[in-house]
Amino acid sequence: MKHSLHQIWTLVKKDILLEWRQQYAFFGILLYVVSTVFVINLMMGKPEEKTWNALFWVVQLFVSVNAIAKSFFQENRGRMLYFYSLVHPRHFIIAKLIYNLLLMSLMSLIVLLCCFIFLGNPLINFSYFFGVVILGGVSLSLVFTMLAAIAAQANQNAALMAIMGFPVIMPVLMLLGNVSRSAFTAVVQPGLPQMFVWLVGMDVLTIALALVLFPFLWSD
Repeated sequence: MKHSLHQIWTLVKKDILLEWRQQYAFFGILLYVVSTVFVINLMMGKPEEKTWNALFWVVQLFVSVNAIAKSFFQENRGRMLYFYSLVHPRHFIIAKLIYNLLLMSLMSLIVLLCCFIFLGNPLINFSYFFGVVILGGVSLSLVFTMLAAIAAQANQNAALMAIMGFPVIMPVLMLLGNVSRSAFTAVVQPGLPQMFVWLVGMDVLTIALALVLFPFLWSD
């Protein structure tokens, strides 16, 4: 158990160090976020609540694709072969899930801050929306980590990740959009607990699929 945790922590630390050394990638995504929200402000000003909510999750979607794809695509064939000889595939994918979860949680907070600065703050229940944003960042990171792992085995084809991700991510985005609406009104939304159960259930299913499928992809 200690050996497994040590391998996972070492891999997570490796990704963090790579991110620190390649800061241009992180700041490139940060520039993308700020410029996207700023352009929305120039075109729409401060939108109404439903539009604000929809725009927020659309920006989140594109940020997650750009932020998570590079975590696998920066690993070349030689490095993957090296890791194959050292660590268990499940330890490798768990480390990627943890790292991308941390990265997307940070990016989600940055997107939220940019939206507040440029698009205003129409929220009534900030703490509730903050929790949904973190949960949404976790959900998006899990789904796209699994898709990036699959796409990385197909000749590093980033387009494949976007193609596969569209039908998979739509139910998650619809759930997040519906769940987050309660932050804009004082009225309790009916069916809210069931939507949270569905969202958490999809996250658990994604983790289970990643742990089952990745060892087969790793062996290829």
